[in-house]
Amino acid sequence: MKFTYYYFVLLTLYCTLAFSQETKKYKINTIAFYNLENLYDTEDDTTIYDESSPMMEMGENVREEVYKQKLSNMAKVISEIGEDITGTSPAIIGVSEIENKKVVEDLVNQEPLLNKDYGIIQFDSPDRRGIDVAFLYQKKLFIPTNYKAHPLLIYYNNDRTRRIYTRDQLLVSGMLDGEKIHFIVNHWPSRSGGEARSRPKRIKAAKLNKQIIDSLFSQDPYAKIITMGDLNDDPTSPSVKEVLKAKKNREDVKLKELYNPMEEMHNKGIGTLAWRDSWNLFDQIILSKELLKKDYSSYRFYKAGIFNKSYLANPRGRYKGYPYRSFANGFTGGYSDHFPVYVYLIKEVSK
Repeated sequence: MKFTYYYFVLLTLYCTLAFSQETKKYKINTIAFYNLENLYDTEDDTTIYDESSPMMEMGENVREEVYKQKLSNMAKVISEIGEDITGTSPAIIGVSEIENKKVVEDLVNQEPLLNKDYGIIQFDSPDRRGIDVAFLYQKKLFIPTNYKAHPLLIYYNNDRTRRIYTRDQLLVSGMLDGEKIHFIVNHWPSRSGGEARSRPKRIKAAKLNKQIIDSLFSQDPYAKIITMGDLNDDPTSPSVKEVLKAKKNREDVKLKELYNPMEEMHNKGIGTLAWRDSWNLFDQIILSKELLKKDYSSYRFYKAGIFNKSYLANPRGRYKGYPYRSFANGFTGGYSDHFPVYVYLIKEVSK
């Protein structure tokens, strides 16, 4: 049986949190990120940008059916992230590879998500493929107060007349159950052309992310910050370790520093996407020091995970066990080429 308290779920945790035999109750919320793999609509927008949509490669007679199935698949996954613990879908979810606000509106109006009443924050970025990031939030759980898209300015050979157009980084600040938390949704440049050759672009993306975070810290050194997204780099890549300086062990994190709970999973060979028989963990959720304290009088980090239920894995063939992608020489009926990631935030309920 699932018990809710004004849409917050009371979770009973035991001595692992309090180092005592006393049973305590906690509110818990899921924060998640999901690369939706080419969530394009059925309209051809190549006059605006190089859409590169697999939807446009299909006959007009099947596009609408494929679009509806893609939306249904994405909604099913989102509705189940953290649901077994919290009794509901994520309070907050960042998404990437969406074409525009309309596709996100269509997504949150799918039956599994409709009664969650998700709000949407999204800006059209200048990405050459026409894909963006977006921020979804349950309106009864989170109230946004400020939001801004930060452009990532990259140029060919430092020639400022030749910009490389890619995704913005979306900063959303707001109140989660009365507590101010800042979220940054990312989709850093891909590894197209090879990891080493494309690395400077992601270094640039990491520097922008660090600049946003440092700006928040300059206003409040104790700010609760969560930066998340498809970084197209692993937790041990230079962009994350050397630029963001995200640490593997929470005990080592000092004021105005970051903790990456995904690094330990990566070191164990666990990933969110697979390529040429190896796993990468590009999808990450990274947290600031204030979320790591063991004083649960306000929201703190409890646990991180990868949502990789069996139905999200390819059931057969050469890529058996890989994320069951939705487009590969046509629509496969699958979900995404990435597994979603999530963290739980908990707060002790007053007696």
